[in-house]
This record gives sequence, structure tokens and C-alpha cells, in this order.
Amino acid sequence: MHTKTSQPPLKVVALIPARYASQRFPGKLLKDLNGQTVIWRTYEAAQKSGLFDEVVVITDHAKIKDEIVRHGGKAFMSQKEHATGTDRIAEFAEKIEADIFVNIQGDEPFINKQALEELIAVFEKDKEGNFDIASLMTPITDRETFLNPNNVKVVVDVDQKALFFSRAPIPYSRDNVFEKAYKHIGVYAFRKESLALIPHIPQTELERIEKLENLRFLEFGFNIYMVETAQVNFGIDTEEDLKKANDYLKTQPYEEMD
Repeated sequence: MHTKTSQPPLKVVALIPARYASQRFPGKLLKDLNGQTVIWRTYEAAQKSGLFDEVVVITDHAKIKDEIVRHGGKAFMSQKEHATGTDRIAEFAEKIEADIFVNIQGDEPFINKQALEELIAVFEKDKEGNFDIASLMTPITDRETFLNPNNVKVVVDVDQKALFFSRAPIPYSRDNVFEKAYKHIGVYAFRKESLALIPHIPQTELERIEKLENLRFLEFGFNIYMVETAQVNFGIDTEEDLKKANDYLKTQPYEEMD
């Protein structure tokens, strides 16, 4: 008689790319967010989720590394220059054994546990390996957010596979009526073998034009599954975003956001 054995759990590691010299908001990761830096809040949110075997910041600047290490976190310096955050974490991922690597942007301090669970669950359910990457999206409910080029939009097919990402307002309404749209949240989960390929494929014209690395993934045929989430989200792209995030935390303590 044969007993059925369950598959071992996936080993999942969170890698946080953290570049200091942001073009739109230089040094933003070290800015104050209600008493702590943006990068530390992002690290802490990932760690507190309890979903990861390891959480590591990969940075190009000693100040960011020092900020993480002095709080007891784990951080490493990149060994070379990288075009994108994914290229940066791919360098480190070569040195660690894991099934899934989750790329959490350093300026996403409000990512919550439920959203991360849903992201990782894509690979637990996808036994046939139909998807190479999973990412998050949230419904856009107002025209201002829809038109803002700092908010990346995504359109998907009937199976929630990404068709296109853009800073432009997509899908465009010919009748000039605001309709259903989704904002992309800068969190990705990669199969190990998919992430390993990223540094070896060149940047594309679409990626250079929109400054969106996910367009390179699409152009080279990676299947990206988009998980819809209703989570509260503030990506810190501008000084105005930082002000909004600080105002939000004054009304809802950080500890209650899981």
C-alpha cells in the first residue's frame, strides 16, 4: 500500500531593491514616514507578514544598507550597476536557494499580508507552470489617479494575464467616460528560473520609452498573472506621495495595517 505524500512547502524569499538616487524623488527611501524611514517600514512590513524564509534589502548605497543593518535587518550592497530593481535582485538571487523570489519595491511600505499571501498562492496553485511571474493590481476609483503618469496602469485578459502596462490612461475610453481600470502595485513574485533569465535579456524600446521593466518581461514572452487586491496602497514616488502617506498614518497606526 502506498501512502500519498504531500509536496514540500515552497521556499519563498523577499528581496527589496533599494536605489538611492531616484530621479523623481532622490533619497526618498531614507525620508521620514511617521517616525521611521520609508525603506525600514517596507522591510518591516515584509518581515512581519511571516510569509518569507528570508527578507533582504539589495542596495547601491551604504546609507541604505546601514539603515537596515542598524535596526537588525539584513542588507547587501550590489556588486555592479543595474538598469532596474529586478536586475539588481537577480544578482543576489543567484547566491540563494529558493523556489520563489518576491520583489518588493523599497518605496512600497504599505504592502500587507493578505496581498502577499495571494501573490505566493499563484505558484502553489499553478502546478503546470503556466505563469512565470505574478504581480498585484488594485481597482482605480477616480479619474485623477487614472490620469496621473506616476500611477502605472495594467490591462489583463479573461484569465487575468497581463496584456500591457503603461503610464498612460489605459484602457482609453473613446467616449471620454471613466470606466474600470487597474493600478499596478510594484510587487512581483518570480519563479527562480524566470528571475535567472532577466539579466540576460536586453532592455526593449518599450521599456526605455515608458521606464517600465515589466514591458521587457511581456515582450520576451513571460506570462504574468495579475492578482487583484483591494488593499490600501501608497507607493512613495513623489514628495506629495510622502505627505499623503504621513497624513494617512496619523489617522491609522501602522501596526493596524496587516
